[in-house]
Amino acid sequence: MPVLSRAELSRTGAIFVALLIAIGATSAVAREFRAADTQTEDYPTVQALRYMGALIAERTGGRHEVKVFHSRQLGEEKETIEQTRAGAIDLNRTNVALIGNFVPAMNVLAMPFLFRSIEHMQRVLDGPIGSEILGSFESYGFVGLCFYDSGARSLYNGVRPVRSVADLKGLRIRVQQSELMSEMIRALGAEPVEMPYGQVLAGLANHLVDGAENNWPSFVTTDHYKYAGHLALTEHTMSPEVLVISLKAWRSLSADDQQIFREAAAHSSRFMREKWRDLEQQSQRKATEAGVTIVRDIDRKPFEDAMTAIYTRAGRDPAAAALIERIRKVE
Repeated sequence: MPVLSRAELSRTGAIFVALLIAIGATSAVAREFRAADTQTEDYPTVQALRYMGALIAERTGGRHEVKVFHSRQLGEEKETIEQTRAGAIDLNRTNVALIGNFVPAMNVLAMPFLFRSIEHMQRVLDGPIGSEILGSFESYGFVGLCFYDSGARSLYNGVRPVRSVADLKGLRIRVQQSELMSEMIRALGAEPVEMPYGQVLAGLANHLVDGAENNWPSFVTTDHYKYAGHLALTEHTMSPEVLVISLKAWRSLSADDQQIFREAAAHSSRFMREKWRDLEQQSQRKATEAGVTIVRDIDRKPFEDAMTAIYTRAGRDPAAAALIERIRKVE
């Protein structure tokens, strides 16, 4: 066995210590990120989160992994947003109407009849306005990564077809746990009932609510259409989904890894849009085949006119008023 000199022993020891430090540093930054989504396993947003996770694992050589908890496994959206803000959940896909309780700019995106079409909304979110909004999250405990599509939300109920604002009078309509959404339903003459997403099916089945409002896939994949056979294509909001990461989790990442997360999120957004279009078409076919009464020829102007007070109130905030004006000017 060779005898090492004191100098050689010293060098060997230094190399060994350096290796231990390097290994320790690598293991300290490698981690599993928990992502929350209230939708079912095959829903486009859940698939997009898994797609993003695969990209992150590939580009970090397996150092970072994203574990997706779907179907409200980590709680309802309001709860998961609060947990994400506290750092207990790392990534969260949520609707802008709910996170608007924390991030004011999100309330603007949830405004009724703000976007002229899905294409208009995408042009806004894919441009400078969308980037600025995502950049405003940090002071509220989140980092905005990307937007996901959520289609257009319309009204449905199990009592009668809705062809005018007058037809909504007296109906109890479930809304998200958002004051803005409650204001919108009250302005239309119906009674808003704030209820977690996971309780809506039982609410419809047991007549605790007469109806709700949501997009085509949510209307069908949750079986709401079985108890609310009248859908009115009001398309009153086109508020998107947003993917956020907790500030705590974000600060644990190196600058290079932060860039990997941002790029993977952007790719997942484009992936999600393709999946969304397919599911929307499938959902419309299924509802039609099931005999749902679909009222398409709605005069939207009286519905829009009923929102005057909401826009007047929003206009008192100079920042909100300016953002609304910029969005409307996007061609």
